[in-house]
Amino acid sequence: MPFAAMLALMAVGGYLLGSIPFGVILTRLGGAGDVRSIGSGNIGATNVLRTGRKDLAIATLLLDAGKGAAALLLAKYLLGGTSANAELAGAIAGGAAFLGHLFPVWLKFKGGKGVATFFGLMLAAWWPLGLVAAAIWLLTAALLRMSSLAALVASAATPLVGLLPVDALKLPAPQSIVLLAAFTAVLIWVRHHENIARLLKGVEPRIGAKSA
Repeated sequence: MPFAAMLALMAVGGYLLGSIPFGVILTRLGGAGDVRSIGSGNIGATNVLRTGRKDLAIATLLLDAGKGAAALLLAKYLLGGTSANAELAGAIAGGAAFLGHLFPVWLKFKGGKGVATFFGLMLAAWWPLGLVAAAIWLLTAALLRMSSLAALVASAATPLVGLLPVDALKLPAPQSIVLLAAFTAVLIWVRHHENIARLLKGVEPRIGAKSA
């Protein structure tokens, strides 16, 4: 099969895998109703937590992260694992899975914001870069107590960190991984447009704050 055709198939497969709405499936199976009808209406782990079911929220977090990682790793495996073509195939399949999570065909293209899937992708694509991204999120969240701002800062910083020549962190990362990080960062910022508006107004809720 021509390489271009293989990439196309992997992109389609990645999208379909990424579009599985685990938040919706788990809340329904768990008797918590439709997560889209509560809170922000988002299908991600943060909104699932608003059902009061921490177990479902943790499962959603892990599965949303895992589906991006699975798409990327499977594509790399099918192309040999370590070659430049394998890295490219993994990046394309992973990026397609990310798109699937944000715009799932099963939910009329209304999906999540992609933060968990982003971290899963980065850890699977180039684990040192994924660990740095997670550390940036944790540091920002600890200092400023805003989950959305931490996600925005971490996603924006990750492709820049991927370009740095840091031997101890096995950086710079492959070009395809840096492009994947930049692609997902742009989409995360687009999907967080409402949070950005609240941040600019100074009304974005902080972590641990009680609803009025």
